[in-house]
Amino acid sequence: MNKILPILKNPRNIILAVVSVLLFVGALFGVRFFVRTMQVVNIPGVSISESQPLSEDAPDLPTPAPVVPPSDLPPAWDGASRINIILLGVDLRGDVSGARADTVMVVTIDPQTKTAGMISIPRDMWVNVPGFGYGRINTAYMLGEGNRLPGGGPGLTSRTVEQFLGIPIHYYGQVDFMTFVHLVNHLGGINVEVHQKVTVDPLGPGEDNRVIPRGIHRMDGMIALAYARARGTEGGDVDRAKRQQAVILAMRDKALDPANFPNLIARAPQIYQDLQNGINTNMSFDDALELAVLVQQIGPENIKRGVIDYSMVLLETTADGAQIFKPIPDKIRELRDEIFTSEGAASPAAKGTNLNDLMRQENARVLVRNGTYTQGLSIASGEYFKTLGVNVVATDNATEVTSVTRIIDYTGSPYALQFFREVFRISSNSQIILRYDPNAQVDVEIILGDDWAFNNPMP
Repeated sequence: MNKILPILKNPRNIILAVVSVLLFVGALFGVRFFVRTMQVVNIPGVSISESQPLSEDAPDLPTPAPVVPPSDLPPAWDGASRINIILLGVDLRGDVSGARADTVMVVTIDPQTKTAGMISIPRDMWVNVPGFGYGRINTAYMLGEGNRLPGGGPGLTSRTVEQFLGIPIHYYGQVDFMTFVHLVNHLGGINVEVHQKVTVDPLGPGEDNRVIPRGIHRMDGMIALAYARARGTEGGDVDRAKRQQAVILAMRDKALDPANFPNLIARAPQIYQDLQNGINTNMSFDDALELAVLVQQIGPENIKRGVIDYSMVLLETTADGAQIFKPIPDKIRELRDEIFTSEGAASPAAKGTNLNDLMRQENARVLVRNGTYTQGLSIASGEYFKTLGVNVVATDNATEVTSVTRIIDYTGSPYALQFFREVFRISSNSQIILRYDPNAQVDVEIILGDDWAFNNPMP
């Protein structure tokens, strides 16, 4: 507090401080209730029958693996390159010991092109939680906090999302329920364009439901929260995600409105006092200010928004009867590339472009391992792949025998994955595994299976 208050004495810094907090917290909490009842499992490499989902009311934490993942995040932002921030909405009402991150969202900002993007991950997405195995993504926060890991819940969730999306996470932040309400009220309410009639419940179960018709409506904190929570429309959780993103942009517009600055300046100390306890982040105050300046230069038309909709999942059911959404990896990667690159989607391969050329230009470092009893298969295959233009950097034997070939992507190499998908005639998404590791010595690892040993085009 003593470090912050002197900064707020300068009017320019007051504006930037308020704007940075408003934008940060607004984006952070705007999708607090995204996909509240979805259960998504069976990410590539793990079948539904192998999954062990955690019950929402399970009192005991799973026992962590002997080796806990490293807590260090990528190097701090250099102020010039793309920055990715994971934003977590955590409900800290009631028993906080079992709190989970019900909102998991990643915001990306590119200072060079003055563009930004946001993508939301359903809270029940089935992912590999480093050190604990597969589970719902919202349990990563609970496991990190409950086991007192370095970085706590936000740190472990960051590691989890890095692996799932195949992108580096530079900073994390979380906000609680009432901070959002206070934030909107400090703004004096927000104006939100409602595209379809929706019924909201501001205070939870009871007789206070109200109907919001189409049109532009001014909302206070509780109504904005209820609007972001509502999902009683035809599109269900997908519609809700779009409403949450609309709330974020409405908060951005209100915060950046020059007519609103005098009020924000006058109330800066009070705003900081009200919000400070509801925000947890490893971002420095200086970086927050720098980002605030940058965000002011990014118009709404240059902010990409991604929602994982029903075209990107398969509806399935677990053994215990729970409805689940099974991700379609190619669709998820395509959305990721659309949001997190300046050029747009890079996977699958661009139409009309030679895939071999794209693969060579990507120049992914490839490790080929022999997962069969056929001697010399990795060496022969590596030499064959080199004739096709693949950058094979090493070959050796795998530690296990497999009947089907598997491909592990460590750094995000969409063209190499598409190329090998065709080479191996892969038909099952379970054979493609996303395992982000910024320290990996290779970009792609191939574990050759019997399917390749017994049927391949090598001379």
